[in-house]
Amino acid sequence: MPSIITITPNPCVDKSTIISGLQPDKKLRCSKPKFEPGGGGINVSRAIHKLNGSSLPIYPAGGHTGIYLNQLLKEENIESIVIDTKDNTRENFIVVDELTNNQYRFCMPGPLLQENEWQNCLKTIELLRNVEYIVASGSLSPGVPDDFFGRIASIAKDKKAKLILDTSGNPLKYALAKGVYLWKPNLGELGFYCGASELTTDTALEAAKKIITDGMAEIVVISLGAAGAMLVTKSMAQRFVTPVVHRKSTVGAGDSMIAGIVLSLSRGKTISEAVRYGVASGTAATMNPGTQLCKLADVEELYKTSM
Repeated sequence: MPSIITITPNPCVDKSTIISGLQPDKKLRCSKPKFEPGGGGINVSRAIHKLNGSSLPIYPAGGHTGIYLNQLLKEENIESIVIDTKDNTRENFIVVDELTNNQYRFCMPGPLLQENEWQNCLKTIELLRNVEYIVASGSLSPGVPDDFFGRIASIAKDKKAKLILDTSGNPLKYALAKGVYLWKPNLGELGFYCGASELTTDTALEAAKKIITDGMAEIVVISLGAAGAMLVTKSMAQRFVTPVVHRKSTVGAGDSMIAGIVLSLSRGKTISEAVRYGVASGTAATMNPGTQLCKLADVEELYKTSM
């Protein structure tokens, strides 16, 4: 079994298309739609696969959409553990306007998960052996308690596994209260947690240091978008930048970044090397349209030229 597992409590099927000019009250002719499996942890597992690594995604899925989601992952040769649910898995819709290069993302609510369904997700994680890294990423479906990721943090500690967290809102607070190995916020998410409306690089660094000092995370990796990322640990702070690239889409950039980090760590790289590779992976994802995530050749080239 892979040493990395990912958990996606609110997976989806991403449907993307391209139009030429967004206008109201008119029929808009769309390109042939593309369907891809989606949701935070699922995208992390997909990106790991693209980087010649392996992981085990765990997610709830049901109905016709859930069957299609499972099929899409199998077509990418990604084996999963699926928790059967009563209701249909959600779909998201992404539209790119080629005239303006603007991207519109319509995120639908997830299905209502029954208690036994989300509990089965936790029980599945508990029963797995030889897990080194757990990636918990994305939003929660309706019906899932806000402390869901906090419960995973407790499970990770019991298993002596390292939890990598990428979520926001109240679920984030519950998880950090339990303590995690690595948290990857952007500036907005970090500001929300700290109660700050706006953060600069300096204030973000101080906020990350306090989170580490308070024992909520061992490592904080602050995503700075096109400007790269900042790595903060108890003993160091390091800034990473990447070469300027032509950005086509930001969908999946954060998931690709996490994939690069956790895969590198599982291969014995230092945290600095891992974050540098993660930044290259996230940047590579922006070079592709729609929801295509990163490509290995792009990641390797960016890694060579990054700082």
